[in-house]
Amino acid sequence: MRKIFAMEQSIRQNYIAEVQQIREAISVSRYRAAKLANAEMLRLYYSVGKFISLNTRNAQWGTGALKSISNQLQQELPGLKGFSEGNMRKMRLFYEVWQPVFEPQAGHTIGVIPVTDHIELFDFRSPLANELENEKCSPVANELDATDIEQFLRVGFTMHIDIIAQTENDAERWFYIKKVARDFIGKRQLHQMLTSDLYHQHGSMPSNFELTLPDEKQRQVAMQTFKEDNVLDFLKIPNPDLIDELDVEEQIVKNVKNFMMSLGGEFAFMGEQYRLIVNGRERKLDLLFYHRRMRCLVAIELKGGEFMPEYAGKLNYYLSALDSLVKLPDENPSIGILLCRDKDNTEVEFTLRDMSKPMGVATYRSSEELPEHYRNALPSAEDLKRLL
Repeated sequence: MRKIFAMEQSIRQNYIAEVQQIREAISVSRYRAAKLANAEMLRLYYSVGKFISLNTRNAQWGTGALKSISNQLQQELPGLKGFSEGNMRKMRLFYEVWQPVFEPQAGHTIGVIPVTDHIELFDFRSPLANELENEKCSPVANELDATDIEQFLRVGFTMHIDIIAQTENDAERWFYIKKVARDFIGKRQLHQMLTSDLYHQHGSMPSNFELTLPDEKQRQVAMQTFKEDNVLDFLKIPNPDLIDELDVEEQIVKNVKNFMMSLGGEFAFMGEQYRLIVNGRERKLDLLFYHRRMRCLVAIELKGGEFMPEYAGKLNYYLSALDSLVKLPDENPSIGILLCRDKDNTEVEFTLRDMSKPMGVATYRSSEELPEHYRNALPSAEDLKRLL
């Protein structure tokens, strides 16, 4: 019996690797199927949007056509989702925004495109197949590559519409599309980025990165990663004039995923009150992260009031300790961020100018403290109706 039991155990052990391989294959297959399904849905919605646009913008269909078509579709395909009147208007918007990019040869004015009586499913890769040789190709279209197309097709339709509704040009739209696709950002995190105007905020934080980061790639990523003003929608500040730094830290730790996403993704959380032992003395960092693409530690010190020059000296000390005691040999120099309630940029510039360690100074606030035009960043129902 013992021999039989031992043989069964051996067989089970032998199959562990095989099970892992099959499980990995299933996971990869599911991921690919989800990507293909989303790409096919975008292809369908773009094509239907084109069909609707060509017939409605040229007055071929009468008032109420979309409602009638939607109702008829529901009758013929019971349980059909995604083809309400409102959603078909969004398909038309989706097509009309991206038509100059993916079909520049058709012209930029919707009205010049001939009316069609059939739907031909669009292939987003077709401009690439044609090597974008058409003379009328827009500069944006000419710059598209296979990675751009793949990232575009990885973003869900609802998120595409959210991006369109709150951006003004293709450069902004591509910025958010790449963030969503590359960092696996969800709808809530995208909303945070759009509300805080991440596109215009990036690269604006005062820092000494140009002088202190020798690696060109790390320097460029660092300058684009951190923003000057950070809106933390999970943060509750009962009295803005009396900030408890430990309370802010506790709220950030409880919402660390949202905090990392507000910073732009690609961060891994390493701990709060991170202990550093220097010559037998214990020091504690408020928050410590690791950034994958920069391949470096990121120390964040929270301050409940305005920036003070002496804060930078203390952070400089912490970064020296991190580089000596924690940083791995193949990692880049650690970066420090002072997150304050307020700052004077001239004072920050003078303070950081001669600091030896890479650091920047940013501010933070809760969503309740947003200016009026940011609090109302999401379009109203009436505005969205006009947009569609």
